[in-house]
Amino acid sequence: MKNSFHLKIFVICSVFLLSSAAPFWQIYNPDPPDEAVKLVFIHHSTGENWLTDGYGDLGIELGNNNYFVSDTNYGWGPEAIGDRTDIPNWMEWFRSGQTPTYMDALFNESGQYSNYTRTLANPGGENQVIVFKSCFPNSDLAGSPDDPPGSYAELSVSGAKYVYNELLKYFITMPDKLFIVVTAPPLISSDNAENARAFNNWLVNDWLLENNYTHSNVAVFDFYNVLTGQDAHHRYNNGLIEHIVGNKNTAAYPSGDDHPSQEGSRKATEEFIPLLNIYYYRWKATAPQGPSGELPPPAGEPGEETAQPGSVNVGATGAVQGAPGAPGAVIDDFEGGSPAGTNGWEAYRDEGTSTTMRCSAEAGKPHSGAQSLILDYAVAANSWATCALFYGGQQDWSSADGLTFYYHAGEAGKVVDFHVYTGTNEQHDSYVYSIETVPESVTGWVPVSLMWSDFHGVDWEANAGKPFTGQGALIGLALGLNTFPDTPNSGKFWVDDLYLASAQTVPDEPEAMAATPAAVSVVDEEAAPPIDQPAEQEELGGKVSLPCGGAAALPLVLAAVLQGFQVSRKRGIFER
Repeated sequence: MKNSFHLKIFVICSVFLLSSAAPFWQIYNPDPPDEAVKLVFIHHSTGENWLTDGYGDLGIELGNNNYFVSDTNYGWGPEAIGDRTDIPNWMEWFRSGQTPTYMDALFNESGQYSNYTRTLANPGGENQVIVFKSCFPNSDLAGSPDDPPGSYAELSVSGAKYVYNELLKYFITMPDKLFIVVTAPPLISSDNAENARAFNNWLVNDWLLENNYTHSNVAVFDFYNVLTGQDAHHRYNNGLIEHIVGNKNTAAYPSGDDHPSQEGSRKATEEFIPLLNIYYYRWKATAPQGPSGELPPPAGEPGEETAQPGSVNVGATGAVQGAPGAPGAVIDDFEGGSPAGTNGWEAYRDEGTSTTMRCSAEAGKPHSGAQSLILDYAVAANSWATCALFYGGQQDWSSADGLTFYYHAGEAGKVVDFHVYTGTNEQHDSYVYSIETVPESVTGWVPVSLMWSDFHGVDWEANAGKPFTGQGALIGLALGLNTFPDTPNSGKFWVDDLYLASAQTVPDEPEAMAATPAAVSVVDEEAAPPIDQPAEQEELGGKVSLPCGGAAALPLVLAAVLQGFQVSRKRGIFER
């Protein structure tokens, strides 16, 4: 009992100063700005709840503090970039070839995508303050609490640290903008709660210091910490900025699910706004009138040789790759970077269950080159998980007859569904082909060659059983895992060298791992239940209300997961 008491006192008394280069004797100003300041908030449904009048009241309180607030949400922006707000997605926002396009739209956004009152007149000009936040699935970080920054973006402690370190390369070029990082809210589950705590503490206390970032245009608000307990705070109090860590790492203000409750959201509003004012005055004291100049090259691109449309390039396998959409063209060889026009392969899971899915290109078991795509999954009974690649527009692959790839499995007898999606972002059709992993795939790599006619419409859509004919308007691919009734499904599955193919294409013999190629075993679709259909969609303002997206995102059977689909969300369980 005595030890427990002393631990409690130690944790509650952990008060940290603002994570910046500001000296500890600085006098902070928590008062509202003297003139209207334009602010834009990048978020999904947790942020929408936070902004909403009568829920979190953030929008109206920001207005009361002289901020003219605009926001983004699902469906916003060029290539519907607003759909993608997970930690790895910030690379696309701030560190990609499309960054200038996205930022131009963001800096000039003055619309509302949430229900909050704006009493201020638009002062004109660009948004000066950029607030951005990922949602609660991003608190489910893999790895270990002490993992150092990694070398690529993923939902792990090291991958998240890598992303935020990369963002500073853009922020330093934009000293005329104030960037506010709002940490992802906590989960009810304690599975990876220690990782979430460690990562967010790193953001608040170490991120800027480790990078020797002395500029005043970046700050952090620990939304996560505020929502982990009544005794947990990130606030201005008696002349100091307090970062007080409580005695738990999970959600203390749930609303029936992982979304923060009204009480938690209002607590966050109360603590955030004085800090925002402090951050604003600190930045404004040294802010220039414009950006510093030339932007840094996008992440991962320096020195890379990329083929122009219609040209010929030699891939990692040594095979000559044709023009995009032609037989022999690479869809993905998983050797680094995202395929053109995509945000890369992303993991989706049934967020209402304990299902987990890791989906990323990694070294260790390649068929060729240095990396392959790994699906590391644990699907709860009667649940689902997918690893998907979506394009920003339709792909014309009609000159090819199908696709080829190699797979390697951790266990024989596992069923993996290969999905293709066709149509438009507003209305699409899903087609599937089911594969059962054969014994040879456990010790080696097995080639697969699928023709378009092998895919058939999924059972839960109007096109059920119909052959796939949409190769001229293809918008995405996915690898899906389901379960047999009342039975969980876990394992690992690797894919490499995914190419477009002609009817005459036959994959080469396996090279990286010794094995005898085996015929692909096709499973009756009735033996492999399709992905559960989504919860009933509710109409709100003439748009479709959908569940959370991103790392634990929308079921792929929903059109809203597709880039460019305009949606709105109903506050509550169906939101993020």
